[in-house]
Amino acid sequence: MYAFLAFIPILITIVLMTVFNWGAKKALPVAWVTAALVALTAWNMDFMSVLGFSVFGVFKALDVLIIIFGAILILNTLKQSGAMATINNGFDGITKDRRIQVLIIAWMFAAFIEGAAGFGTPAALAGPLLVGLGFPPLAAAMVALILNSTPVAFGAVGTPVIGAMGTLATNLNAIGADPAVFQMELTKWAALGHAVVGTFIPLLTLGLMTKFFGKNKSFKEGLKVAPFAIFAGLAFTVPYLIIAMLFGPELPSLVGALIGLFIVVPAAKSGFLMPKDTWNFPKEEEWEDDWRSKVDLGKTAESNMSLLKAWTPYLLIAVILVITRIPALGLKGFLASQTITIPNVLGTGLNYSLAWAYLPGTIPFMLVAVLTHFMHGMKSEDVKFAWKNTFKQISGAAIALFAGIAMVQLMLNSGVNGSGLDSMLSEMAKAIAGIAGNAYVFVAPFIGVLGAFMSGSNTVSNILFSSLQFETATILEMPQVLIVALQVIGGGIGNMVCVNNVVAVCATVGVIGMEGKLIRRNAIPMFIYALAVAILIGILVYSGFNPLPL
Repeated sequence: MYAFLAFIPILITIVLMTVFNWGAKKALPVAWVTAALVALTAWNMDFMSVLGFSVFGVFKALDVLIIIFGAILILNTLKQSGAMATINNGFDGITKDRRIQVLIIAWMFAAFIEGAAGFGTPAALAGPLLVGLGFPPLAAAMVALILNSTPVAFGAVGTPVIGAMGTLATNLNAIGADPAVFQMELTKWAALGHAVVGTFIPLLTLGLMTKFFGKNKSFKEGLKVAPFAIFAGLAFTVPYLIIAMLFGPELPSLVGALIGLFIVVPAAKSGFLMPKDTWNFPKEEEWEDDWRSKVDLGKTAESNMSLLKAWTPYLLIAVILVITRIPALGLKGFLASQTITIPNVLGTGLNYSLAWAYLPGTIPFMLVAVLTHFMHGMKSEDVKFAWKNTFKQISGAAIALFAGIAMVQLMLNSGVNGSGLDSMLSEMAKAIAGIAGNAYVFVAPFIGVLGAFMSGSNTVSNILFSSLQFETATILEMPQVLIVALQVIGGGIGNMVCVNNVVAVCATVGVIGMEGKLIRRNAIPMFIYALAVAILIGILVYSGFNPLPL
């Protein structure tokens, strides 16, 4: 009963957004009110705790808003400087085929950004870049979200796996297991599951794009590019898997994507495995209303700028992300220590710290935007328009993020109660595990998806549920490392549909109000991906294979 009550706010979110087509800024406040009522009654939480955890969530939403603001600002700045027109022409020089452009930007380039920064940055950056190239904003949002899944397990220099290991320390110590050995095995099996299934995710994404946004509404038009799509998939997943098996969780996405970019871009330019036809979206005047941005994204200025000069801001972003995310280089600790702190928010015991210098929204996004004003010799009125338009575009996302993250923090911290219950999310996961029994392999990745759907983060999902997955595997006498690997993989897959990322991407491309439609469509590849990985790992589990007996 308690698990069902805990699920009601999530159910309301899903139904309002996907069945009734409510936008997130309407649905999420209703869901937060519902969560608060459940917390006050069934969980017997006191009013100040409910208010305090919710306010803490509002503060946490600032982190996401700053990232979104920076991503939009970069796009608007490059549009006003004329760089986006040059970048667009440059892609035409590689290929005019929109399917191949998706593979280069939303698969390869975004995977590199995921490896460096994570936390929603890649889709927020790739979506506007695709819009700048002429993609319908809703299509750009969809493909950016779907393809930001395979790299996520090793995003932000391995943070999701490291987060999982942080919560598993007690479990491993209790049975005398070596955490270092477990981490390497977890990295290997999470990478293997992602690599085998993820290789085909670009092809599935292209099929969905041509089905939903093509003139002929044909899935087959996406499949026509199968040879190159699978080649692009392998160009990332093969080095990704090798690096994971040899070096651990920090570098698979970062280095794998870099290697893949150097393989895929020259291959596309030379015509290797390229489709005979060139696919494009219908003319803009033929676009459906919900494909379009709901805000004025501004016109793209024309320019005779060189391609290198136009790409320099993105190159700077990539370089700064790398040098500020690898601890050995020294800048990460310094930037992360620059914080604005609000201690003991409303007596909850939680301290909110805004690591303003470490958020990618400020460094590098805003920093590079300001540098671009000078590098590209922008006029003051163009600079003013870029900033003013950015503030206008972000306003619609603020309400949704404040309410959504307030609800998540309330549900995460609802273990502080007078009824003796675990948190709402833990009660849900335990109930699911109890019902599943020996079919648990097929449930494990979806618990990871649930954690990411609610929290917006593979890392948070792993912190929430890795210990639960480990203990459930132990009770059911299943290989713990394989079940926790399914958790890590599921948390990455959940990025396709997680509320935070969907709201963020919709804001950056201007399709606020279309969040429900995106979640409904992206649930298709999410379910296929999670089920395929469960079958793959399930074959090993049910055959009695255990790579790390504990």
